[in-house]
Amino acid sequence: MKTDKYPLYFIYIGLISLLFGLLCGLLAGFQYVIPNFIKEILPFNAVRPLHTLFVVSWILLSAIGGIYYYIKPRNLLLIKVHFWLFVFTGIGIIISFLSKNFAGKEYLEFPSYFYFPIVVGWILFGINYYKTMLPSFKNWPIYYWMWATGIAFMIYHFTEAHLWLLPYFRDHFIQNISLQWKSGGSYVGSWNMLVYGTSLFVMSKISNDDSYANSKKAFFFYFLGLTNLMFGWAHHIYIIPSAPWIRYLAYAISMTEWIILFSIIYDWKKNLSKEKQTKFLLTYRLMILADFWVFLNIILALLISIPSINLFTHGTHITVAHSMGTTIGINTLILLSSIAYILESENKFTFISEKRIRNGIKIFNISFFLFWASLLLMGIKKGYWTFFSKNESFNQLQDSLHWIYILFVIFGLGILVGLNIIVFEYLKNIKSISKNNSNLW
Repeated sequence: MKTDKYPLYFIYIGLISLLFGLLCGLLAGFQYVIPNFIKEILPFNAVRPLHTLFVVSWILLSAIGGIYYYIKPRNLLLIKVHFWLFVFTGIGIIISFLSKNFAGKEYLEFPSYFYFPIVVGWILFGINYYKTMLPSFKNWPIYYWMWATGIAFMIYHFTEAHLWLLPYFRDHFIQNISLQWKSGGSYVGSWNMLVYGTSLFVMSKISNDDSYANSKKAFFFYFLGLTNLMFGWAHHIYIIPSAPWIRYLAYAISMTEWIILFSIIYDWKKNLSKEKQTKFLLTYRLMILADFWVFLNIILALLISIPSINLFTHGTHITVAHSMGTTIGINTLILLSSIAYILESENKFTFISEKRIRNGIKIFNISFFLFWASLLLMGIKKGYWTFFSKNESFNQLQDSLHWIYILFVIFGLGILVGLNIIVFEYLKNIKSISKNNSNLW
């Protein structure tokens, strides 16, 4: 492996993580329908954190690889160390999950000692980024600001997520659970900065116009996203005793979520020439599809951020639909669009490859919409059972959901098929770039 190809190696491993994340998600779905399915080999309490690990790894690795590829940092050794540090840490976490070693917190269930290599990797990323970009600091378009902020806050909030190891937080329930949701929400907000910054970078390069990236609207979106990152988490803890002003502030902020991103992509689509759309056809289609999911998730986010509705939906599959809409419908499509831009810039897609990817996109989008809708339906039934069904047991509720679980698994299989088609074509073309270019930069 040559060091100057490591940005693509990040993306390559990220795509493989996506495939494993989909597989683990499908296995978890089967266990909803058949509770004893591979229970002795891989129980649900192992499949769920593996699914989370692989999906989060896909988002982070592909975002990091794209940023490295776009900024062309000079210190290639730091990229190489960063890559192998994350790969070996990931392998270690997988082994710990398979051996039923869950010593962390929700969403970060791995043993706490893995904190150190992960945070070192992010620090290396930050050093490389700032060292490369600071000379042009005064002229940064918005996407450079978003990447810089995302990296810094990832380090901060990932550290914050491990403060539960201190007795002050560990021994006090309210502080412990509040910190868990605060750090988790802000952690997601931090990687959203990396992903949304990538979307603005790709849109600017396709249109060959940085005016959007330097516009007041883009900077307003940046500060809005930054505010969400720092305070939007609080809408997760309405049910925890907290100061009223925190709840009111979180509610107000949550009402603004994603609206500016939707506006920016919509305006970009309206002003993009047909010639640019044709040249970067897959990049364009995936970005527009992400905008469609931004629109749907705006509606859902606004509804579940209303405290009275949040009480009804919290802890149901509606919350899962919200997170799935974000990680798959928005983040995944933006990152797939970013990778398509890299490959289309390298002129790597053949007609047959492009046609297969378009078919994969169609299968994915139909399946994912039905999958998302089935989650909403399950959430509504669970919320109704919790508050209004007095005589029905939990087992009866589960039995009534059986056929929805079956549809849920079928639609999940459709997502797997659609994304598999896209990912395998991507992997094949990335491998082709690595073979044919001895020096990518």
